[in-house]
Amino acid sequence: MVEVRSLARLLLLPVHMVLSVLKAAAGLVLPCRVRDLSGDIVLITGGGRGIGRHLAREFARRGAKKIIIWGRTEKCLKDTADEIKLIGTDCSYFVCDVGNREEVYKQAKAVREKVGDVTILVNNAAVVHGKSLIESDDDALLKSQHINTLGQFWTTKAFLPRMLELQNGHIVCINSVLALSAIPGAIDYCTSKASSFAFMESLTLGLLDCPGVNATTVLPFHTNTEMFQGMRLRFPTIFPPLKPETVAAKTVEAVQKNKALVLLPWTMHALVILKSILPQSALEEIHRFSGAYTCMNTFKGRT
Repeated sequence: MVEVRSLARLLLLPVHMVLSVLKAAAGLVLPCRVRDLSGDIVLITGGGRGIGRHLAREFARRGAKKIIIWGRTEKCLKDTADEIKLIGTDCSYFVCDVGNREEVYKQAKAVREKVGDVTILVNNAAVVHGKSLIESDDDALLKSQHINTLGQFWTTKAFLPRMLELQNGHIVCINSVLALSAIPGAIDYCTSKASSFAFMESLTLGLLDCPGVNATTVLPFHTNTEMFQGMRLRFPTIFPPLKPETVAAKTVEAVQKNKALVLLPWTMHALVILKSILPQSALEEIHRFSGAYTCMNTFKGRT
C-alpha cells in the first residue's frame, strides 16, 4: 500500500509542477489578490535610514495600520518616525541592535506591550565592512555576521510564534544579489547574505503548511544608499544602481502579492541561469568584464 501511494505521488509530481508553473505565469498577466495592509502592524529593522526609511514610507503610503522602526541611532529613528506621522500613519521607534539577542527579545516584548502584535516583520538591518579577508578586523567580521545573519534568527524567533497563533503574518528579508554571486572586497557582506538567503529558503519551506503566514526574500542589485557610498561599477550605464525607493516599492508590492522571491532588476534572473550552466572560467570572464574584481577598490563600507 505504501509503495502504491509513493508511486501515485511520483506520477502526480509532474502534474503539480506544471500547474504551479501555469499558475505563476497567469499571475504575471492577470490581476491577483492583493493584501490589504490596513490591519497590519509592520516592524522594520534598520528603519532609520536607507532602504529601511523608504520601506517605512511605502508601507505608510499603502495604508499600513502602524509602523515600528528599529535601529541603533536614535536621531535617525526619530526623524523617520516624525516623517511617517506626517503621512498620517502611527509610527513608533525603539533603539535596538538586532545583533544583540537579549536586546532583541527585550524590545520585542516592549513592542507587544506598547504597540501590539507585529504581523509583518521586515529584516532589513545590515552592515558592511568592505575589505578583503586579510585586511578585515576580526571584530568587524563578527559584527557583520551578528547583524546581517544572526539578527534575523533573533527577530524571527521573537515574532513568528505569535504570527503562527494568529495565522496572520509575513516575514520579509531584504537580502542582496551578492548572496548568489559574491565579489571580492566584501567577503563579510557576501558571506552573511549567503547565510541569510539559506535561512530564508529554509524558513519559507518550513511555512508551507502554516496557514496565513508567508515569507518574501528580496535580492536587489547594488542600491544607491549611504551604506554603499564609494562603490564604483565599471559600466554604470549598463548596470545602473537601483534607487532605494524602487526597492522599497517592489518589496511592499511583493508582500501584498505574496511573492516568495524577488530579484531586482528582473535581469538578475539571467545571473541565476548563467551560474547554473556556465563553467567557472566563463563566469570569471563575466566578472572581469563587469568590473566585479575591481569595483570594490574605492569602496568604503559604512557600519
